[in-house]
Amino acid sequence: MSHSTFRLTKLCTALAALGLAAAVSAQDSTTGSGAYSPKTKDATPSTQSSKQDSALPSTDKKFVEKAATGGMLEVQLGQLAQQKASSEQVKQFAAKMAEDHAKANDELKQIASAKGAQVPAALDKSEQKEIQKLEKLSGSDFDREYMKRMVSDHKDDVSAFEKEAKSGKDAELKSFAQKTLPTLQEHMKLAQTTYDSIKESRKSATKPADTTAPGKPSATN
Repeated sequence: MSHSTFRLTKLCTALAALGLAAAVSAQDSTTGSGAYSPKTKDATPSTQSSKQDSALPSTDKKFVEKAATGGMLEVQLGQLAQQKASSEQVKQFAAKMAEDHAKANDELKQIASAKGAQVPAALDKSEQKEIQKLEKLSGSDFDREYMKRMVSDHKDDVSAFEKEAKSGKDAELKSFAQKTLPTLQEHMKLAQTTYDSIKESRKSATKPADTTAPGKPSATN
């Protein structure tokens, strides 16, 4: 073998070795990228799982929506009644409803917000119509219809809170329902007694007066 041929062979061997090293380096880089990729994919299900774990059960979500909407309605009707009611007894009842339900609403919103639950921001159309209906009334007619609505609403409220207090899945909402229930039961009793009082007052006002003089027999044919 000539000296020039030997040098050429040695050069080819060196180039081959260099090419092999480059290929191994590229493979290592690809493998490294592949090793990182599964970790990135694994992070996504973990994040999704965290969000799912923080979601409230459907029964608790329904309770939040019903309680928040009902409380909002009680506050607005209570404010309206303080302006339009003719009976001082009804006005006092309305003031208590607006105050108590506003406090309960604030607490419920804080609990729901911490859990990522949506709380209705406004009343639906049917409830807005109920307010508009009462806005058109005045005097004893307003008192009677408002108190009639309060009796019905608080029966529904007590039923919903009793159910959550007994069967709620979320511990914090269940505790809230248990704590608030006695107040709602008190409201329901007070609504009934106030409504009964309003009805009795109306009967007395419409009852014909007895004009017969004391001790004097009525005229007969």
